[in-house]
Amino acid sequence: MTSAAVLTAAGSGTRLGHAVPKGLVELDGEPLVLRAARGLADAGCLGAVVVTVPAAEAATFATLFPAGTVPGTDVPVRVVPGGPTRQASVAAGLAALDPDVDVVLVHDAARCLTPPSLVRAVEGAVRAGHRAVVPALPVTDTVKRVGTAGVDGAAPVVATVDRSDLRAVQTPQGFDRALLDAAHAAGAHRAADEAVAVSDDAGLVEAVGERVWVVPGDERALKITTPRDLALATLLVRDAGVPSGAADDRAPVPRA
Repeated sequence: MTSAAVLTAAGSGTRLGHAVPKGLVELDGEPLVLRAARGLADAGCLGAVVVTVPAAEAATFATLFPAGTVPGTDVPVRVVPGGPTRQASVAAGLAALDPDVDVVLVHDAARCLTPPSLVRAVEGAVRAGHRAVVPALPVTDTVKRVGTAGVDGAAPVVATVDRSDLRAVQTPQGFDRALLDAAHAAGAHRAADEAVAVSDDAGLVEAVGERVWVVPGDERALKITTPRDLALATLLVRDAGVPSGAADDRAPVPRA
């Protein structure tokens, strides 16, 4: 049996201000999806990576992996068309995995600076018997629950939320393959509609009544969504001196 990853890169680059899919947006000269794939491969615990991409751009993404492997490694890569939502894209990636895969990590190309050490930690926690594992960081901001906003846009504060047990979840998320397949099958009716599709696979697992476990996340696993995020990630890469993205666990990254 082996572990593999589904790397989602089917999102658009609109919020980043780019006309190309987000996975093809470059960070310091290298596409986000390529950096993310290398971070997964460099963990040394995965036997394959399936990348889900916009159907119209599948050929373009495939050119990033000309030998059918993550460049610089022997980890096989398969590029497959994604779906209309992240949930549908992950389901497409799961369907493309070999039958002998029993542990699946689901990762976002937008978190391309995730260090290999975090990948190993999540995969190891699943192998240790936790069937669903997510990395997460403590919430440091004060969190308010608010009511309905008025015509002027101001909303009343209803309560201040105790943040001591709140966590901001990252990827990769790790799962027992059979559990993740079952969770996606149970939630398949939601996959085609962005309004009801889940934002992460742990949500599908929770919906079938399975417990999800949390391991410590990493500040380097930040999500690149806006031009500001991309600018920050560029500074982090250059300050850390890591030309290949997330491949060097030794490089310290300053707190944003």
